[in-house]
Amino acid sequence: MIQTGYAPDVRARLDEDAAQIVARYPQARSALLPLLHLVQSQDGYVSRHGIEFCAETLGLTTASVSAVATFYTQYKRRPNGEYTVGVCTNTLCAIMGGDEIFERLSERLGVGHDETTVDGKITLERVECNAACDYAPVMMINWEFFDNQTPESAAAVVDAILAGEDVKPTRGPDVVQPFKAVSRTLAGFLDEHADEGPAAGPASLAGLEVAREQGWSAPSFDAAERAAAEAGTTTQGAAPAEPAPQTGGEQSSAERKPTTEGDVTPGGPESEPEEKR
Repeated sequence: MIQTGYAPDVRARLDEDAAQIVARYPQARSALLPLLHLVQSQDGYVSRHGIEFCAETLGLTTASVSAVATFYTQYKRRPNGEYTVGVCTNTLCAIMGGDEIFERLSERLGVGHDETTVDGKITLERVECNAACDYAPVMMINWEFFDNQTPESAAAVVDAILAGEDVKPTRGPDVVQPFKAVSRTLAGFLDEHADEGPAAGPASLAGLEVAREQGWSAPSFDAAERAAAEAGTTTQGAAPAEPAPQTGGEQSSAERKPTTEGDVTPGGPESEPEEKR
């Protein structure tokens, strides 16, 4: 059995929490993602002890757990700041000023991408799309939204954090929670902030409002139509959908025979007949 390095009281608490998490899943290994958040809520990152704990709890190898922990960017493999400040620099946010915001914060904090300030307060990141393009440019702090930012407003938020002040996101809870607390929430343990603040702003709801004003609604799709669709037929007497191309058949790219001199034989040149080499 793997022996983790947690103190007995910490280990007992983690075991109790892990048992609740694992019980939610028909297969224990499915609990790996929330368990990684759980150990991150303890250590502030996915430590070696955390990897060992997850492996022992789920009957996995440490290599398997490490492979998952290094795949997802929400899992940190070295000590993370109390607040992760992520600036979206994907296309739309970049066009609207995301790159300028990142550069301003990088200069202000003295750190670059995925680096943490010397006081351990802030980890700065360039973030891919935050799914909030209607509020570009967007900054997230511990995955809470700060919409329609400017270099000045973003710097003001960061200065408040450095001063030890609470900061409030544009949407979501009244106060951004520290990184460890947020990790515990992501592990599946409810906090007291789920119903605070708006979940969606006016820009996100604009299409819904237009639909209501115009009396638009989505076509009905009852159980009979769903069953017919799954069976490949329709309830309107139309012809059934065309079947998927068969391997090697027309419109299929798998194992397709070359039809022109420029085609590449599936399997490489060595699979061609002798007379064609």
